[in-house]
Amino acid sequence: MARQTTKRITSIGGQALIEGIMMRGPKKTVVASRLSDKSIDVEDMKVTPLKEKCRIFGWPFLRGIAGLIESMTIGYRALGISADKAGVDEEAELSKFDQWCNRVFGDKLMPVIMAVAGVFGVCIAIGLFFFLPVLLFNGIKWLAGSPESLEFWRSTIEGVTRILIFLLYLVIISAIPSVHRMFRYHGAEHKTIFCYENQEELTVENVRKYQRFHPRCGTSFMVLMLIVGIIVGFFIPFQDPILRGFCKVLCLPICVSLGYELIRICGRHDNIVTRIIAAPGMWMQRVTTKEPDDEMIEVAIAAIQEVIPENGEDLTCPCRK
Repeated sequence: MARQTTKRITSIGGQALIEGIMMRGPKKTVVASRLSDKSIDVEDMKVTPLKEKCRIFGWPFLRGIAGLIESMTIGYRALGISADKAGVDEEAELSKFDQWCNRVFGDKLMPVIMAVAGVFGVCIAIGLFFFLPVLLFNGIKWLAGSPESLEFWRSTIEGVTRILIFLLYLVIISAIPSVHRMFRYHGAEHKTIFCYENQEELTVENVRKYQRFHPRCGTSFMVLMLIVGIIVGFFIPFQDPILRGFCKVLCLPICVSLGYELIRICGRHDNIVTRIIAAPGMWMQRVTTKEPDDEMIEVAIAAIQEVIPENGEDLTCPCRK
């Protein structure tokens, strides 16, 4: 299906969860979850955007950093809410380790697990995306006899390596049943937002016909960050893997800011230039979004209906996801 366009400008966006969807509107953020009894639960997360707490986070380039921080923190909260709503089988026998965790952490067990997983994930990401590509390039250069002519291609080869690692990671985790299900909710989220932006009635039948690839998706944002990182890498003179990797970590805010501004432009304009810029991220969404079933679409509809402003504020909002 061809990319849909609309004169209606909105700030509706979302994030897929394993058994639900987090949907963000101009003034409200909710988590809609499919419960074990097949009903849909919608909970208001009561989120205050960073730009409302501090005006400078609404400025160009700084808003990209604020958006990433918000997505990470709110996303972890949403995952915890979704997991809590899904519940556990109380009749299942807990292992001794599970019993010890419950005794030590009690109601704080889920936040602790999420925090540990988050720290562990960040450490792995830094190793894979900032240090491993440098080590691999240095290895290739050494095997080739360390020609200086190869140094010109360092940033390009490191950047392509990061993109391939990212793609391989997505392909591997997409084979996990729970992650595959989350990617189907991701598709439902995009289809529903497309339906809303085109001002059609939010029904399963209407939502189903839209494509699942959206230019404002977080996947596209990540791909644009990686591509911008290639350009930034040309200005880092160091070859030492530790020093170069550390510098790339320090340059991360630059990549985030530029990537965010590019994805805003792609979301607001539809022309040959924006289509070329958005193409890599749209292609990557073939991995991170899958076709949803009707029940998943129903959850997405329930979520978006809760965040649509009653006063029509989103009709003139100059920002997007």
